[in-house]
Amino acid sequence: MNERCYETACGIIHYWTNEEVNSEYSLIFLPGLTADHRLFEKQIEHFESEYRILVWDAPEQGASWPFRGNFDLSDKARWLDGILQKEKIEKPVIIGQSMGGYVGQMYAQLYPKKLFGFISIDSAPLQRSYVTGLEIYLLKRMGPVYRYWPWKSLLKIGSEGVATTQYGRDLMHNIMMTYDGDQERYAQVSGHGYRMLGEAMEADLPYEIRCPALLICGEKDHAGSCIRYNKAWHKKTGIPLVWIENAGHNSNTDAPERVNQLIENFVISL
Repeated sequence: MNERCYETACGIIHYWTNEEVNSEYSLIFLPGLTADHRLFEKQIEHFESEYRILVWDAPEQGASWPFRGNFDLSDKARWLDGILQKEKIEKPVIIGQSMGGYVGQMYAQLYPKKLFGFISIDSAPLQRSYVTGLEIYLLKRMGPVYRYWPWKSLLKIGSEGVATTQYGRDLMHNIMMTYDGDQERYAQVSGHGYRMLGEAMEADLPYEIRCPALLICGEKDHAGSCIRYNKAWHKKTGIPLVWIENAGHNSNTDAPERVNQLIENFVISL
């Protein structure tokens, strides 16, 4: 995997790709809020010799810092498209975990003919109809919560609350330690991310997934109302939903073999 950079008006986005692999479909891994490319290390390890892969540190996150926070979810999708164009990736399959899944849905909204597959991992639908006005109100005001919450408690909740396995918890702990000593940055990234999400929902766009899609969710995902949202998403759209036994919000780290198998079977079926 080779590290690359993509320059925007707000900052530089860092991403990794294995351009020497020639496959019909390319796997685009998008990590969740405050996480970085390491979240998908088990997927990269499994697929990098067989598929063209691209994984980024989303704007503001990981190596893609410093970054000016005057952008929205549609900007992230447009920058992602710019990166795919730069890398000459023509048949992307977006695999987004949590916030990464929302970026994938925005990409589907802006570039419906460019997306060849979409996999949501512990994410939720972006459509306005799934959420209440109160939920949107709270999403847009989360910054102070992370700013004033004791850091040790945040670190514990942010690592142990998203995973059920020791590997998953240790990985997220290591990722969160990127922000150790700079809780203001963590609060800024978190608050901005949730605000972007609330604003995208408030926009009440169709966010229709017109390509083949798959929903993956951990049976023990207690992040927000992810389980309830996925049940409703599946019921309303008919998109297949697979529950990952004993897995939390980061189910791709709790059950990497199972998730990898689902991804592989999905791409083979395209």
